[in-house]
Amino acid sequence: MAAAAHSVLRDYLGLTKPRLLQLVLMTGLPVLGMSAEGWPSAAFTAATLLGIALAAASANTLNAYLEHDRDALMERTRNRPVPAGLIEPRAALRFGLVLGVVATSVLYAVGGVPTAGLGVASILFYVFVYTLWLKPRSSWNTIIGGVSGAVAPLIADVAVNGQVGPAGLTLFGIIFFWQPPHVWAIALYRKADYEAAGIKMLPNVIGDAATRRWMLWYTLGLVPVTLAPVALGLLGNAYLAVALGANAWFIGSAVRVLRQRTDDAARRMFRVSLAYLFSLFAAMLAELLLRG
Repeated sequence: MAAAAHSVLRDYLGLTKPRLLQLVLMTGLPVLGMSAEGWPSAAFTAATLLGIALAAASANTLNAYLEHDRDALMERTRNRPVPAGLIEPRAALRFGLVLGVVATSVLYAVGGVPTAGLGVASILFYVFVYTLWLKPRSSWNTIIGGVSGAVAPLIADVAVNGQVGPAGLTLFGIIFFWQPPHVWAIALYRKADYEAAGIKMLPNVIGDAATRRWMLWYTLGLVPVTLAPVALGLLGNAYLAVALGANAWFIGSAVRVLRQRTDDAARRMFRVSLAYLFSLFAAMLAELLLRG
């Protein structure tokens, strides 16, 4: 009985894409430490991160419900709970809606209408703008859809400061500009998957070579964006050193993808992109915690 219950819980957790939730939490946390009043209380921090995580979990679950037919056509996604038959589509829909209601309630308790409203807007944008409208129609879906993936710092900023300020906007910009080369790396070595599902991704539309060039331009463009927290006085030399090294690593990986033109190079770029973002935000947190 306990094993069956654990299996069901694991399947429902799978709907929320827990690996992405970890990323969301990591990118929302530093803004709280950049508050003019210093770090907020542990209870406030935990409640804010819980609300952000629940909003992301709701968006991911509703995405899983809406795309389960496409997911069944792709090797990368066919074993997800709904296409694998582990959870009924309507059950996934109900779960996603409940998560959205709970997320809104938690964010309202933390920061009132502005914080809750931004959480709701992030869910609606991901579901209606990205999943239903952009993804089936435009190969540039990754760029515009990146708004929903970068919203955690904005929610955290509104929760702690009552409005979106330099801290939230700067960290939003880092994630927003990081997402395209990260996703396009997957699209390069999973091109057949996306073709099978009828999803318009950049390599399928403009070709691999042009996509690789776009990836390099984005990694170059990330340099000033990632250095902005230092220019604005939000972070100092410790973060600056990590950011410079991480940017050199990321750009080097993009150059390798452009020159080698192999799936292995694209896979490496994908792994480097994750380590790159983790390095930046870990450096932010380390400096803020030491300063605090």
